[in-house]
Amino acid sequence: MYEIAAQAVGIVAMLFNILSFQRKTARGVIAFQLMGGLLFSVNFFMLGAYIGGILNAIGVVRAILFLEKDRFRTDHILWLYAFVVLYLISYALTFTVFGKEPTVWNFLIECLPVIGMTASSISFRYDKASVIRKYGLVSSCSWLIYNGFAAAVGAILCEVFSLFSIGLAMYRYDRKKPAA
Repeated sequence: MYEIAAQAVGIVAMLFNILSFQRKTARGVIAFQLMGGLLFSVNFFMLGAYIGGILNAIGVVRAILFLEKDRFRTDHILWLYAFVVLYLISYALTFTVFGKEPTVWNFLIECLPVIGMTASSISFRYDKASVIRKYGLVSSCSWLIYNGFAAAVGAILCEVFSLFSIGLAMYRYDRKKPAA
């Protein structure tokens, strides 16, 4: 029953992330990703995937700060550096606290979510949803490859749907309309 509940939380998180790219404004994209990140953090912790939970928890804080861009002055480059440092610390924790075997292969595979989180952090500095979607491609591809190696079926589906959603939104909102 507990695993079913954990998977249900993950499915709802997936829906928020997929639908985020259909939002027309940057604030809408970020708000939906905040909810998805919060639920994915809970999902990963419930499944015992602690580094995924930590990265998503950091992502929730990041989204809250970027939703209030003017208040927290998140356009300052130091915010980006602070989040990247937090991602790198989480990466190091994977091999120290959480005991992942430190092989070259594991170093490369475990780096992918850090790349994904960094890409989405860069995207949040922009006010245009089209730019957020472009960085979302990098983020989703990084997570998709990582999830494939981790054999995380629900997360794979989330990224496949996210990539489809990003592509659809790029077609709907970002392409140049032909002159009539």
